[in-house]
Amino acid sequence: MNLKVRLSILNFIEFAVWGAYLTCMGNYLGTVGLGAQIAWFYAIQGIVSIFMPTIMGIIADKWIQPQRLLGLCHLAAGAAMLGCWWIGWRSGLGHDLPNKALFIGLYSVSVAFFMPTIALANTTAFTILKEGGMDTVKDFPPIRVLGTVGFIATMWFVNCAAFDDAGFHFTLAENSMKFQYTYMQFFVSGVLSLLLFAYCFTLPECKLEAKPQGSLSDQLGLSAFRLFKTRRMALFFIFSALLGMALQVTNGYAGPFITSFKGSSDPVVASSFAANNATLLTSLSQISEALCILMIPFFLRRFGIKTVMLMSMFAWVFRFGFFGVGNPTMPGVIFFILSCIVYGVAFDFFNVSGGIFVDQECDPAVKASAQGLFMLMTNGLGATIGTLIAGQIVNRYCTWQDGFLVGEWQTCWFIFAAYALVVAVLFAVLFKNKKA
Repeated sequence: MNLKVRLSILNFIEFAVWGAYLTCMGNYLGTVGLGAQIAWFYAIQGIVSIFMPTIMGIIADKWIQPQRLLGLCHLAAGAAMLGCWWIGWRSGLGHDLPNKALFIGLYSVSVAFFMPTIALANTTAFTILKEGGMDTVKDFPPIRVLGTVGFIATMWFVNCAAFDDAGFHFTLAENSMKFQYTYMQFFVSGVLSLLLFAYCFTLPECKLEAKPQGSLSDQLGLSAFRLFKTRRMALFFIFSALLGMALQVTNGYAGPFITSFKGSSDPVVASSFAANNATLLTSLSQISEALCILMIPFFLRRFGIKTVMLMSMFAWVFRFGFFGVGNPTMPGVIFFILSCIVYGVAFDFFNVSGGIFVDQECDPAVKASAQGLFMLMTNGLGATIGTLIAGQIVNRYCTWQDGFLVGEWQTCWFIFAAYALVVAVLFAVLFKNKKA
């Protein structure tokens, strides 16, 4: 089979594992007595992102070929995720989990081994493409886009798949047994992880190469912290963390928010397509994300890095604001759709252009470490702190009632939008472009 096809399959399954539960997990947690801990479930992803990718990266550099380590990580992640499914299945639907600590522990183990696989999948693809004599800049982006397609595919699957008295079937109508509301989303993720574990061992070898030994701080990427001595870079990384605080908010709460309209006393609202297909609706965000990646080169050439990053920050204002003014019936659902469309700009224009900025500004000796620091500030510290604060805000204004998280949602979304606006204005004032 063609190498690019094989790597496309790798990326498709890699992100399909994540898409099975990332945006709909909150719906299930609220029905089993863990609604108040939704923020922690998403914060765990940020916490493990601080150290696990680095540890696995060192192992892949020194002892285990990356494609094999990728498979082993998915074996551990998939087994733990199936453990979460088993606990949920034994407990049944509509009942609090009898062993919440074990469930949280298994979920934490699964996420701890999954998060490093994103970098390992990239390393595997780059190595195989280079050994196959291909151009990574030209050939990798179409492969990576298949990852987003995989993410969307499992979002659609768990949104429509249901298992009830009628057996397994697909539906867009109201059905409390849809996978997006039950423990079956963890089953889908776990099975896909085990499938990818087996698939990884069919990939070509990525032979280990002897690399020059640096200091322990160099190996751990700590040397990049010296960049904080430069005001421009320090501001960039600080704002990376501040914007990173917005990254997981809608992943954790967009699903429960849209689904909460099912509990409305208005039958038109409760039975609306959007309220009953929250995961399908929010998948528009990932479609927008895939398309916006293709727009970045034009915008960078036309407007420059600072303006592109400002576009991202203001897009977060609209992302949250549109949720605040929307509802699942016409014409309010248009604002939900607009929120999903601007997500591509909000997410890609900072994450991708930020990576380009780091590559352009940093000395070649610390470029890799600087990229790691950028990810640590956004997806590690920023996402963790932001998710926990968002959880406190949502828990302050909303409560779980009859399986739905209801309350003053508009207040929550406007608070998040105001925060993003303040960050954008401060960035516009404090961060200076270099003069030609």
